[in-house]
Amino acid sequence: MSILDSKIPEGPLADKWTKHKNEINLVNPANKRLIDVIIVGTGLAGGSAAATLAELGYNVKSFCFQDSPRRAHSIAAQGGINAAKNYQGDGDSTYRLFYDTVKGGDYRSREANVYRLAEVSTNIIDQCVAQGVPFAREYGGLLDNRSFGGVLVSRTFYAKGQTGQQLLLGAYAAMNRQIGRGKIKMYTRHEMLDVVVVDGKARGIIARNLVTGEIERHSAHAVVIASGGYGNAFYLSTYAMGSNVTAAWKAHKRGAFFGNPCYTQIHPTCIPVSGDHQSKLTLMSESLRNDGRIWVPKHKKDVEAIRNGSLKPTEIAEEDRDYYLERRYPAFGNLVPRDVASRAAKERCDAGYGVNQTGEAVYLDFASAIERYGKEQAYIKGLNVDDKKVVTDLGKKVVENKYGNLFQMYEKIVDQNPYETPMMIYPAVHYTMGGLWVDYNLMTTVPGLYAIGEANFSDHGANRLGASALMQGLADGYFVLPYTIGDYLAHDIRTGPIPTDTKEFDEAENKVRADIDKFINNKGTKSVDYFHKKLGKIMWNKCGMARNEKELKEAITEIATLREEFHKDVFVPGDQNEYNEELAKAGRVADFLELGELFAKDALERNESAGGHFREEYQTESGEALRVKEYQYVSAWEYKGQPSEAVHHKEPLEYENIEVKERSYK
Repeated sequence: MSILDSKIPEGPLADKWTKHKNEINLVNPANKRLIDVIIVGTGLAGGSAAATLAELGYNVKSFCFQDSPRRAHSIAAQGGINAAKNYQGDGDSTYRLFYDTVKGGDYRSREANVYRLAEVSTNIIDQCVAQGVPFAREYGGLLDNRSFGGVLVSRTFYAKGQTGQQLLLGAYAAMNRQIGRGKIKMYTRHEMLDVVVVDGKARGIIARNLVTGEIERHSAHAVVIASGGYGNAFYLSTYAMGSNVTAAWKAHKRGAFFGNPCYTQIHPTCIPVSGDHQSKLTLMSESLRNDGRIWVPKHKKDVEAIRNGSLKPTEIAEEDRDYYLERRYPAFGNLVPRDVASRAAKERCDAGYGVNQTGEAVYLDFASAIERYGKEQAYIKGLNVDDKKVVTDLGKKVVENKYGNLFQMYEKIVDQNPYETPMMIYPAVHYTMGGLWVDYNLMTTVPGLYAIGEANFSDHGANRLGASALMQGLADGYFVLPYTIGDYLAHDIRTGPIPTDTKEFDEAENKVRADIDKFINNKGTKSVDYFHKKLGKIMWNKCGMARNEKELKEAITEIATLREEFHKDVFVPGDQNEYNEELAKAGRVADFLELGELFAKDALERNESAGGHFREEYQTESGEALRVKEYQYVSAWEYKGQPSEAVHHKEPLEYENIEVKERSYK
């Protein structure tokens, strides 16, 4: 047996999940009361898993570093959640969602997991509607859908531009019900700093109370990591400032293999960087590409005039605009997948057509949509369709109903009215497809240690389709883990409570304390942010939207040197027995400095381009990603003391139900 056993069930693809559920072990309701489960993270994956497992009868301990579960970064998701309901009658199906997801991931995802995701997607919508999530509805009362990149159907359910917030509030309400019943014990302002492994099984965690500084031991029969992605290794990203890799990285250092670390998604629709003073970037939802048209001026003289302020974008004639996505990808137009749209924007800006002061921005223009919707409304209301003011006012109202909060956010940040002038956008780090390697049951290579949502690698391959993150998080938490974890826990019904006064807990706690003492007693001269920014620059410049062998090798050396300097010269003020955000940040950046090297190592090993991993040496004549057949596998890295010593394992990806072909969106 391979060291990587994905445990994919036998049988036809469409029957695998049903067959698996019928055959795995179950825990009866009385025995569930005897079993404890720790869940780290309270976003859509962690929140839904905690609520569901507690509803089933397990005793759940839930941890988050925020002051409330509802502040998890899932709240920032804007545009929608995918499900193959086919409410539009436009040809959608479970198979089509499965195929679009695998193709969108550039044929680098596990077939069985993705089909299961598509299969349970329809249940998610029913569950969330029952919870009261206020999805947008059509006039007749049916749930509305819109399109997202990489597909030819409308399957994205949404709540204006705040879908993540509404879905998270649904999961949070379900959690609160269980907290009220005593089935979930909630630990806010706690950060997991190590996994405790006893006799080869995950049996608990070491956590730090971020308010008091107290180090705590918590035991359970299984541990679930639902702590999100690691995009903040780039410093500037659309992630919340606190998002980090620590929980997943500590699990990795305790034996959980890390899958595909180099697969990072660059989102094409973000507010551009304005200078070195920034600490994060803001996302403008991909849903805007439904109605917004992306363009740059055709002529360099117009670009120069815009940059020096002598010309407004609204003054450029239609024939002098390059709607480059519509030109290059006529079948999908502005709704190509995120990696394709991001590289196309970079290509135009690198060629000198960027429209802001830094030359790193393109336009997202709603003038056509406002006119189109306005004319439609004028016809409906019997008004003059040739009255420009009437049409514009009516069109703006339609756009405001669909995207109003996003437009408001843009205006507050940029101080420009996007109803009157095109938005400026540029790609930014947004999501990580890599994460802890898991099998079909969502268990890592450490028995009893699970990873769900963005913390695992399992569903998106080399690139995630828009609106699929929320789908995966809720699928894992509501409908997959509650089944699969029972298969493992069925063997623990007579184990009894896991004691915390053992040598394994002693060793883990002592290690955590030693790391904290080292930071507090370090007599350095530079702040944590100094090192984080330096790491971010290396990552963006050499491991970002385009990579090559020379720069990846440089990145590996530079990150290792920076990590050494960090541990010698970082200064952490304050004390460990108090609220100390700099101390928390230091631990997180230390983990980013290790992950960053493995990230570059993984990208260097993968001699191909696929999805979000674009190696400049491997591209077609037209600049598209060039896959190489021999790299049709999952990279799974085993920790051996240092990132440079990590051992590389491969899980081959076999496609029996779809033909792997050129990934064309033309």
